[in-house]
Amino acid sequence: MYNYYFAIASENFLVNEEPVEEILRERTNYYKSINKDIDFWFILNPTFINMPNLKHIKTHLNGSSAAIISFDKQFIQWLKLRIGFVATGNFQSKKLLTNE
Repeated sequence: MYNYYFAIASENFLVNEEPVEEILRERTNYYKSINKDIDFWFILNPTFINMPNLKHIKTHLNGSSAAIISFDKQFIQWLKLRIGFVATGNFQSKKLLTNE
């Protein structure tokens, strides 16, 4: 099982109102500089939010959503502090997410 942590908000908020692209680009460059594999993904309309144990988060999302998912809990906690208006949580999956 893989443990994933996430920050989720409306697609409009994460794509248009916050500098998420810049944040993720800087994080990618940092990982490359220390030869660390990328362990986060930006996903539009993530399906994991339909899991029964995440219903309490889904009810607060209006329309399309977007999420940043990572294996790194501290990174997601930092995003919550940096971006502010996101919901955070975690889930488990037997499936490994990839950038393919």
